[in-house]
Amino acid sequence: MEHLLSIADPETADAISMSDPHAALSQHQPVMDREVLQYLNPHPGAVIVDGTVGLGGHSLRILPQLLPDGRLIAIDRDLDALQLTKQRLTEFEPHVTFVHENFRNLPEVLQRIGLSRVDGVLLDLGMSSFQVDRDERGFSFSKEGPLDMRMDRDQDLTAEALLRDASIEELEQIFRTFGEERFATSIARRIADERRHRPITTTTQLTRMITHAVPSRVRYGRLHPATRTFQALRMAVNDELGALETVLGTLEAVLNPGGRVVILTFHSLEDRLVKHAFAHGAREDRWTVLTKKPVRPTATEVSQNPRARSAKLRCLERR
Repeated sequence: MEHLLSIADPETADAISMSDPHAALSQHQPVMDREVLQYLNPHPGAVIVDGTVGLGGHSLRILPQLLPDGRLIAIDRDLDALQLTKQRLTEFEPHVTFVHENFRNLPEVLQRIGLSRVDGVLLDLGMSSFQVDRDERGFSFSKEGPLDMRMDRDQDLTAEALLRDASIEELEQIFRTFGEERFATSIARRIADERRHRPITTTTQLTRMITHAVPSRVRYGRLHPATRTFQALRMAVNDELGALETVLGTLEAVLNPGGRVVILTFHSLEDRLVKHAFAHGAREDRWTVLTKKPVRPTATEVSQNPRARSAKLRCLERR
């Protein structure tokens, strides 16, 4: 089968290997993997899209269910993660097509590889620890790194550029909307004051500014004061809600009758978009929602994998 991704540059592949990919892969725990398989219902001969393949945790469990003649379309915005996953799934290579792309462009991706509809779509909207743990990606407030935060490093907009160019009002709206940050105003003003004197270029520089912008009573609480601002910047830089809203509008067009979509969300704004889109399509008899309420991870999974704590799974089946 055609592979739209190839590791053409040996130096790039070597650089990734030097970052200890085996450690990254061994630490990767796919969230709610049993529930994903149950609701996605992969079966021999099916064509399934993993639109956020990441390090391939879910795909590794889906692929055996598709054999001997099924196919997985593995899509991700992060080329580094996609290259690692290509190595991880090498035993299934004849049955996988790897695509470096944003899942918002799913209809175009399918058209490029000669498909019109598929039997299932999985979207895991959680952040990958592979991205967070790499200093140079700039996703973590606890690591020194450039203010990058791009999931796709081919795009132009970075967190540094956003902090440099956005108005105080725009920054406040980003922090309040995407981060639900109650101190959005004071953080935005602190950033505006700082950038008048010097460029804001590193994660630790921004973290210090946020910490000093919030009241002292919240600086040492359970949640680090920079958590919500970093989340908001990441979501804005990558237009995460825009991508989700776009792909939700394409689901009927890309699914075969009886095909299913499973979406894992980790944020109330994401879950709200999914919930409303699923309900709207159900009212119009385009699909059946198989999860009347979101499915949550078990207590056992949360104890073993704390990042699953806020996960919600929703599923639909096209009529």
